[in-house]
Amino acid sequence: MKTSEPGGEGRAFEVTFDGRAVEALPGRTVAAVLWAAGVTSWRTTRDGGRPRGVFCGIGVCFDCLVTVNGRPSQRACLVPARPGDVIRTQEGTGHED
Repeated sequence: MKTSEPGGEGRAFEVTFDGRAVEALPGRTVAAVLWAAGVTSWRTTRDGGRPRGVFCGIGVCFDCLVTVNGRPSQRACLVPARPGDVIRTQEGTGHED
């Protein structure tokens, strides 16, 4: 695995997104990790199933909701990525019906 840039926060680690291994750097949010992996949408709306990702980037709009380690409705722009995190696309409310 790569290390971060000189003067960076440490060694890269791995998380999974919808079953795919994704490299992450310490101190990055889930949204930043997904963006760096080329993923720009990780949820669909309840009405219409439209794709959503980061909009405001500061936790106000709730467009970036994602399921992390089985917990739905986590704001990807606020949740720090941690080694071994299992991140899943969220559909609707994220709760199994």
